[in-house]
Amino acid sequence: MKKTALYKKHIELGAKMVPFAGYEMPVQYSGVNSEHKNVRENVGVFDVSHMGEFLVKGENALELIQKISSNDASVLFPGRAQYAYFPNNNGGIVDDMITYMIDENHYMLVVNASNIEKDWEWINQQNNCNAQLENISDNTSLIAVQGPKAKELLQEFTDLNLSEIKFYHFKQGSFSDYKDIIFSATGYTGSGGFELYVPNEIAEDIWDLIFKSNSKFDVLPAGLASRDTLRLEMGYCLYGNDINDNTSPISAGLGWVTKFSKSFISDDLIKKDKEEGTEHKLVAFELLERGIPRKDYEIQDVNGVQIGYVTSGTMGPSVEKAIGMGYVKSNYSELGNKIFLKIRNKAIPAQLVKLPFYKKND
Repeated sequence: MKKTALYKKHIELGAKMVPFAGYEMPVQYSGVNSEHKNVRENVGVFDVSHMGEFLVKGENALELIQKISSNDASVLFPGRAQYAYFPNNNGGIVDDMITYMIDENHYMLVVNASNIEKDWEWINQQNNCNAQLENISDNTSLIAVQGPKAKELLQEFTDLNLSEIKFYHFKQGSFSDYKDIIFSATGYTGSGGFELYVPNEIAEDIWDLIFKSNSKFDVLPAGLASRDTLRLEMGYCLYGNDINDNTSPISAGLGWVTKFSKSFISDDLIKKDKEEGTEHKLVAFELLERGIPRKDYEIQDVNGVQIGYVTSGTMGPSVEKAIGMGYVKSNYSELGNKIFLKIRNKAIPAQLVKLPFYKKND
């Protein structure tokens, strides 16, 4: 098992460690609910250094990215980030990712931890335009400082005006005495904040400074379990659950990051799905009776016939409801429809709802 540069900090904080994507990672510290609610109300700090980072450079960098990305990276400018996915040759999804334009002919792709090797191999296979590729995953730490007080906390450590950094934008600047830190207004929680890309050798120092900051911010460390409940309340897809190599991006609701104004891998197959529709659609639901939805539970119609399956589910700590996502046959996917989840041989009713589950005025 690999360890992130912050492993010792998690042990000191009494984290429960679990194997995840080849790393020993903190799943929780004080508890899922308390960590979750603290991100919603104050500041939670996640070590997500297991994520992958690839640099794409050179005159042909954009050409390669346009080929492998579903989104249109030509609209990017230095300081702008973009959500997208890598389509595979069958119209499925290799991975989802964020593209950062660092400078002219200089990009960074951030990918899921469980897919680093697969993605790296895939990108290299597609690189027939000789873009310069570098895998910096093992040298880079990623600290996600999330929550409504995150901006105020971080502002004490930098000369950058963090209020000027819009969602999915980023700037490079100093953090205390450390230079060239990327402050990215991205995250996986829906509660605002920043993600800090830092070299491994200073990750512990940055972590310590954040936690030594003024107690008025109520900073708590947060683990992978609360990261999952936070993202699910927002309806964000998780690779391996809600999307995978066999998923049609259109059925997964990713048409909004699929740009047919340029050509990319499998664009013909994906365009066909968009024009003709897909057999299944990813939907969001709330349980109407007691129960907790879990991955792979059957979704049934009123007659007990299977029409789909659950991909993600939990009891949402902020919405105080049992919530989930899953695929159903497209003719059952209309908002407001009632479905049934098979939980311990019982058919528990649920209703299809609009995402996100969590809204800031909840």
